[in-house]
Amino acid sequence: MFVQATKIKGGILGFNFMLLLERRLDNVVYRLGLATTRRQARQFVNHGHILVDGKRVDIPSYRVTPGQVISVREKSLKVPAILEAVEATLGRPAFVSFDAEKLEGSLTRLPERDEINPEINEALVVEFYNKML
Repeated sequence: MFVQATKIKGGILGFNFMLLLERRLDNVVYRLGLATTRRQARQFVNHGHILVDGKRVDIPSYRVTPGQVISVREKSLKVPAILEAVEATLGRPAFVSFDAEKLEGSLTRLPERDEINPEINEALVVEFYNKML
């Protein structure tokens, strides 16, 4: 965390902001392949289908730290939309690990800039959020 704070002072605000967005629980659920879209992932979290380190978390903006285990609640293991999403997932980013048998995974490390969607212009994202404040 200390490294991130020094990077902000170093002028990499856009990248740090994108790291915060990547660490949102709904985004990690999407990256793990438990949902086909980020909207669907947000809904799964809101409806209580997702556990973080064995505890139910229903806040999509919950910030996941590397090493935390993200899993599907036992009552939700047979939800067709989750099973279909896992089957439809062709690949996962290198910064997450996933066990399809247990339907659980984790954020193994923070992503590098080239692992985040390269078409995103960080300056425009920061500008957009600055206008909202």
